[in-house]
This record gives sequence, C-alpha cells and structure tokens, in this order.
Amino acid sequence: MMSGGWRDFLRVLFFWFPFLVFGEEGEKLEEGSLFNGVDLAGWHVDVPRADEDPKIRPSFVVRDGKLVSLGEPRGHLITDRVYENFKLTVEYRFSKEAGNCGVLVYVSKPRALFGMFPASIEVQMHHGNAGDFWCIDEDIEVPEMEKRRPKGENQKWGGKRGDARRILNLTDGSENPLGEWNQMVIECRGNELKVWVNDDLVNHGMNCTASKGKIALQAEGAEVEFKTLILEPLKIEGKR
Repeated sequence: MMSGGWRDFLRVLFFWFPFLVFGEEGEKLEEGSLFNGVDLAGWHVDVPRADEDPKIRPSFVVRDGKLVSLGEPRGHLITDRVYENFKLTVEYRFSKEAGNCGVLVYVSKPRALFGMFPASIEVQMHHGNAGDFWCIDEDIEVPEMEKRRPKGENQKWGGKRGDARRILNLTDGSENPLGEWNQMVIECRGNELKVWVNDDLVNHGMNCTASKGKIALQAEGAEVEFKTLILEPLKIEGKR
C-alpha cells in the first residue's frame, strides 16, 4: 500500500493541480480532491433536525485538516455538483468507537426515504460491514441475489420502504482494526458500481437504476474522520 508521505504529496498535488471530470450534460468540472483541508467549500449539509432548530450544532466539521462527521445530529453532507463515470478514493477511520456511516453515490432527490435519506446507492462503512450496498429509492443487482440479498416473506428487492434494500458484501474481513485508517475505492462506471476496501474487491453491482448524481457522506451516530476524498475520471468508450 502507498506510504503516508506519498499520500500526503498526492493530496496536495491533486488540490493545486486539478484535472477534468465530466459532469451532467458534458459540463467540464475541475476536480481533484473533493475536500480542500480547510473548509466545506463545494458541499452543503442536509440535517432534518435543523429545520426546527437552525442553531443546532454542526454535524460536519473540519478538524486538524480532516473532514469529520460527528455522527449527530444525523444527516448528510452532499456535493454541490453532479458526477458520473468516476473513481472515488476515500481514506477514513472511526476515531472513537465503532459505529455507522456511509458514502452515498448517484445521489438525487433529498429525503426520499424516511424523511432523511436521499435517493442513492449507499456504500456502507458500518464497522464490520464495510462494502455492503443499501438501496435508497434506487436499485442495483449483484450476482447470487438470493444469497447476498436476503428478503422476508412477501418482501421484494428494491429501494422503497419495506423492500429488501441491503446487499451483503463479499467479505467482512477487509477492514483494519478499529482506530486505524482504511482505504475505500468506489468506481462508478455508468450503471455499474465496484467497491474495494483495503485493496479487496468487496462488492460489484450492475444494472443500477441511476448512472449519475451527487456524492454524500453520512452523519449516522458515530464519529468518522476523512483525510482523503479524491475523485478521478474514468475513460468511457465512445466519449472524449
């Protein structure tokens, strides 16, 4: 794996020398790191409890050059821009106790489920289950659906309330011990989604009902630190 010195060098390089990622309707987006290490520029927060209490404490902060999800109040930090055909590299750790969080891709309609979760495919970061998919008002398929997407009697696969929305990952043994940094790589290529955790392929879905959208991070009960959020374009055949 890449040494810490090289990771820090690349982080600075990507921030100061951004490359091009193609977004909605071919718009050329200058992006490298989605996080500048200073503030939350390029992101916006959606925390339902803030509707009633605008002075509620923040769910997401920048601390010591890292983006931190404090876990509470629960909600999402969402990019301002839409992305498609990209690879996202995330370095994260649960800094205090094991808990729940996630990276959401193909994000569109806010609060589409339970008045909280935006329409998306969630890539699970819950400690011990990193790489699971959760379908949120969208859907995706994987091989061995009967085995990896358990459902109850009269339940169907889908992304709506009451559906079987969880898709189990291929391995629960890829995370580093609690408190250590993990690397998650998410590759979104059209309607296909692949995820690696610490270099292990942990999930691969296809025929997703979405192919582009925003990217979101969760506040879902546990404090999580992010030190790398690097976006790279994927070359798609037939596109320049």
